[in-house]
Amino acid sequence: MTTAPAGVTHRLTGLVHALRAHGLSIGTGESVDAGHALEAVGFTDRERMREALAATLLHKEGQRPLFDRVFDLYFPLTSTDADADASEPSASSASSAGQFDTAALRERLAAALAAGDGSALTRLAGEAVGGLGRYGSAPDSDGWSSYQTLARLRPETLLARVRAMLRDAAVGGPEFTDRLTDDEIRRRIEAFRERVRTEARRRVAERQGRDRVARRAVAGTPDSVDFLLAGRAQLDELRTTVRPLARKLATRLAARRRRAARGRIDLRRTLRGSLSTGGVPMRPVLRRRRPARPELVLLCDVSGSVAGFANFTMLLVQALHDQFSRVRVFAFVNRVDEVTDLIARGAADPAGLGARILDEAVLTGWHGQSDYGTALGEFDERYADAVGPRTVVFVLGDARTNMSDPNLAALKRIVGRARRVHWLNPEQPALWSTGDSAALAYAELVDMRPCRNARQLSDLIGRVLPV
Repeated sequence: MTTAPAGVTHRLTGLVHALRAHGLSIGTGESVDAGHALEAVGFTDRERMREALAATLLHKEGQRPLFDRVFDLYFPLTSTDADADASEPSASSASSAGQFDTAALRERLAAALAAGDGSALTRLAGEAVGGLGRYGSAPDSDGWSSYQTLARLRPETLLARVRAMLRDAAVGGPEFTDRLTDDEIRRRIEAFRERVRTEARRRVAERQGRDRVARRAVAGTPDSVDFLLAGRAQLDELRTTVRPLARKLATRLAARRRRAARGRIDLRRTLRGSLSTGGVPMRPVLRRRRPARPELVLLCDVSGSVAGFANFTMLLVQALHDQFSRVRVFAFVNRVDEVTDLIARGAADPAGLGARILDEAVLTGWHGQSDYGTALGEFDERYADAVGPRTVVFVLGDARTNMSDPNLAALKRIVGRARRVHWLNPEQPALWSTGDSAALAYAELVDMRPCRNARQLSDLIGRVLPV
């Protein structure tokens, strides 16, 4: 049996705890299996350890990027870190010219990119972070920044240089088109950028602790990204989860509908039938109910930072349209317009949905700021027919009125006509009714729920929708 290195149990436990903190479901049995897998593959080959742990701890392919980032913190590369640290310039001289030869590093990086040498790229990432990424002067504030490293090294500008190296090395001319060559170079550059990020996180973890960095500096899975903090790239990645998430939700809703269709026990009829068996209810009588799919109305604020949250929810509901008897979607900034047809036509181009809604729908009046009071009033007047006794209404937005009248009376009338009204707020509850937020005032009339990421959104829709 292979002897485990000192501290490997602590590292494995830390890895599992960090993955759980990011929302991955990992049980005790899987943790034990991971330990047995490490014993089986040994501790000398880091990549075999990575694959063994991934195979025992992960349930979905989409969890792999998160796992790799956390694994690199708890099981870092064994390298000559001491030599690298000895050769690092001081914080003050790292930013000055002369101490670190950036031009020479760029030449070696171009050669490694052209050769596709992963080992060389890993070493160069360590040199780059050590030479260009250090900041601060006091011992307690020193750190390493991947952003600063990449901004100074600018590896994305090496594409033409690497392309020329590949052409010079080709015998009898290139074997593939320039476009394919450029795509491969970009892929290698992005892989190097990720190596730089990994190296920076490793060095920060040595100073601040792996557990802290794993919680705060490692991006989670797409469904855990905060809607209000997500950048364009994260929103693009999040859109790819719409279809799988919709299928999962549809399965959950269908199961609930089947259970509800069986009905509940009719106590009166059951007791009456038990008279023939001496009062023992041998044959429970069920109160049958006719399953009816609910009508759904979305009223979405598409202004500012909440637009990403609204757009994702609209796409999710569009993918779930078969689960409802009718779906109508309305968007607003300070005026309301129906965008149901735009959502249906936008399924093939989810990235451009937000821009298409802003271009084709009438959402603003004389100013461009969100105005919930005016929007609720207009919806109540113009689209009263959209809400009925079978309608579930979801209002999506942060309830920030820009100091305008919240128009609680209009919302109260909508609540009076609807079967149920839920308000999904992408802000954390601690911020409700701070500044210009009217969230707590609206919460007195409707069911106000925090909904900060796709995971919370799917849980809410699965729980609150009637069957």
